[in-house]
Amino acid sequence: MILLDTCTIVWDALSPKDITSKARTTIENADKENSLLVCDISFWEISMLIKRGRIEIETNATELINLYLSSRNIQVQNISPEIAELSVNLGAEINKDPADRLISATSIIRNARLVTADENLRNAEILDTIW
Repeated sequence: MILLDTCTIVWDALSPKDITSKARTTIENADKENSLLVCDISFWEISMLIKRGRIEIETNATELINLYLSSRNIQVQNISPEIAELSVNLGAEINKDPADRLISATSIIRNARLVTADENLRNAEILDTIW
């Protein structure tokens, strides 16, 4: 199972060239094997990025997210009680950003490798990351 961080989702949807070849190959293979996972919190993050003008698109967040979900074989992981509990109990090696903590907890609970460009998450020994 492969979990896509929010930045990876955005780049995969809008700018695949910004993803490393290793990460791109991993995503393509997981897509073929129906083993791609995203966290529902990423939808909120994408919506916020669009609202704040950090992502400029010619549609709205709902359209972008739905188009992306239909373009790949993606499973959406909701925040479960176990993920919520782990996210608030992770150590300081995971930054204080609630979305990053939920994504990290999802990676651990689902035993999924996290595809991320986020250096903080890649340096966290508790996570198995790809970039």
